[in-house]
Amino acid sequence: MKKTKNNAKGSRGRDTQYEHVANFLFETGILAKTPRSGFHFLGTGTQTVAEHLNRAAYVGYALASMTPGADVSRVVLMCLFHDISEARISDLNYVHQKYVTREEDKAVSDVVSNLPFGSSIHGIISEYEDRQSLESIITKDADNIEWILSLKEQVDTGNSRASDWIVSAVNRLKTDVAKKLAAHILTIDSSEWWAGKDGDVTRNDWWVNRGKNNQNGKEK
Repeated sequence: MKKTKNNAKGSRGRDTQYEHVANFLFETGILAKTPRSGFHFLGTGTQTVAEHLNRAAYVGYALASMTPGADVSRVVLMCLFHDISEARISDLNYVHQKYVTREEDKAVSDVVSNLPFGSSIHGIISEYEDRQSLESIITKDADNIEWILSLKEQVDTGNSRASDWIVSAVNRLKTDVAKKLAAHILTIDSSEWWAGKDGDVTRNDWWVNRGKNNQNGKEK
């Protein structure tokens, strides 16, 4: 009896290749519902795995763009896929990993086994885990920089514990560009991009009258 090929029609008259892709895309949606568990121990803040991957991709793009010889597209792909196994194994933080073994490779293999582009995804993740290529090292730095950004946001809202966590995260960075970026991240307020340089909205005219001229207490 011959095995059914991925692109063969299934018993319901559907193209099984596209069924596998559709199931894969539904599975990636679980990442938006999977919490990053480190925040439970931090005490404040929340983030899903999908949110982490999204900003990590932006960080990876920035780091790779500032690194001569780096393949920017490869880094962005690694950033997007590096935690895809967590749709199945969830996010296991450093405390969890003391007691639970992560069968990450098995999870990745199961995720991509029936996909027409599965070998490509598996190759991307394997390269990331091997941490030998420049792109994989940059991607890991992007992963850690995203965490540093998240911790700095918690520091700026009053969580002193987050300051201690930042130290170990910074010490994991490998590339000079990531280390320099982290140093600048720690010197500015996370709200500066919208609140202004001093971060004090009480002294900024926009937050008082939205830039409009006040006459006799009325907006112009």
